[in-house]
Amino acid sequence: MSALPPHPPERPVIRSAEDIAALVNRGPSGKGHANIIVLLALGGVFLDAYDLTTLSYGIGDVQKHFGLTGSQTGMVAAAMSAGTIVGSITGGWLTDRIGRYAVFMADMACFVIAALVAAAAPTASILILARFAMGFGVGMDLPVAMAFLSEFSKLTGKGSKAGRAAAWCPTWYAASSACFLLVFALNAVVPAGHPDWLWRASLGFGAVPALIIILVRSRYMSESPLWIARHGDLEKAAAILRVTHGVDPVLHITVAPEPEAPPSPFSLLRRPLLPRTLLIIGMKLVSATSYAAIAFGAPSLLATMLHMNRTEVLSVSILLNLVFALTGGLLGVRLTRSFGSRPITLAGYAMQIVGIALLAVIGTPHSYAGIWLVMTGFALFLFAQGFGPGCQQMVYPTLSYPTELRGTGIGFTNFIAGFGGTLTMWALPGLYTSLGTQIFWVILIAPVFGIALHLVLRWEVFGYDADADPALRRVRAEPRSMSAPERLCPSNPMR
Repeated sequence: MSALPPHPPERPVIRSAEDIAALVNRGPSGKGHANIIVLLALGGVFLDAYDLTTLSYGIGDVQKHFGLTGSQTGMVAAAMSAGTIVGSITGGWLTDRIGRYAVFMADMACFVIAALVAAAAPTASILILARFAMGFGVGMDLPVAMAFLSEFSKLTGKGSKAGRAAAWCPTWYAASSACFLLVFALNAVVPAGHPDWLWRASLGFGAVPALIIILVRSRYMSESPLWIARHGDLEKAAAILRVTHGVDPVLHITVAPEPEAPPSPFSLLRRPLLPRTLLIIGMKLVSATSYAAIAFGAPSLLATMLHMNRTEVLSVSILLNLVFALTGGLLGVRLTRSFGSRPITLAGYAMQIVGIALLAVIGTPHSYAGIWLVMTGFALFLFAQGFGPGCQQMVYPTLSYPTELRGTGIGFTNFIAGFGGTLTMWALPGLYTSLGTQIFWVILIAPVFGIALHLVLRWEVFGYDADADPALRRVRAEPRSMSAPERLCPSNPMR
């Protein structure tokens, strides 16, 4: 008796944008290159972190090369952070209006040009402008990269939206570690009489990853099928899914869908989104302030507090990033699947309080025990940042907002939080001059505030599908107004 032929798999049917979302949430079939798109998006995050790290070590050489005052040095350090403020609000809005692909490729081109100009800057003014442009590219990239990570990942399980979004953090620390390793290698070959070659070469190298992404874009990158579907083109969305997810859906459209009117950005400041937006802004302000003060300032702080030379500072910075920050980020990604986002964030804040308190109590050490305690404080802060708040600060906005508002939401919250990081980077040299190591008591306020915020706004984002939330469907349908019952009774309340 002959065996029956295998039954052909049933082809999924697409009738609406919700069917596209369901297929994306199910994940790729094993064929297609959705995972490659995710890797390219993480490549953009890698580039963001690399560019933001380049001058965390070389800022002293920049000051000496151009003969800058403390305030002028602060402007150079803060220029990139200031650029992210403008880039975030612009890139977030454009990501939702003209699409993910166009914005992603535009900011890659911005990276190439700005990195090369910064490397060759003949004056401090041109360096500031180039760093501002690099920051603008970073600000544009984060909303679109996070949108790609969410919109090409499944809802649950390995490779979920939350896990992929959390992966931005270990990618960030891998990039900062790579930056320090590159500077360490260059330091061995750059002539002692030309210290400016070191920071110039490290800045210029930032163009390389962007060029690689630009070169492979035509083969692998594509528009988000969710974004295309929400704009009324189900046929094109289905075509993208065939290539990226390896599925062959059947279109069954009785009435041609009308493109959905984009929700008003002011929806972010109305219920049910307002409490989430306030929580996300608070998380980002806490991370931006503490990260700028300790992680970005670590090389200068290590040199001053522990009297380290250039080689020692680079070696310790690499050790802290690879062994503690990167490990914390990888562990945070893994544990998010088991415990959710909120508990991990709270645990990270608690560890940061201990680490910063150690730095504040010890100050400038005068014994080997004090040196080890200071190193422990830096290590604990960086591990906690990667493990908890640093990991989750991008997961929350990525998963809290629907497709039509995802880029705008990420960009808007980054825009607000960017002021905190910029002011910290600008003020840090002067504050350290006036307060010394007592500045750590001021920084300690940040994680304490983070814990208080999460105790008041109890929002758990893990496993949440914003595109399937009925309350947010009403936001799409009525972007400019909501009735009183809708404002008071969202279908998925804060929990």
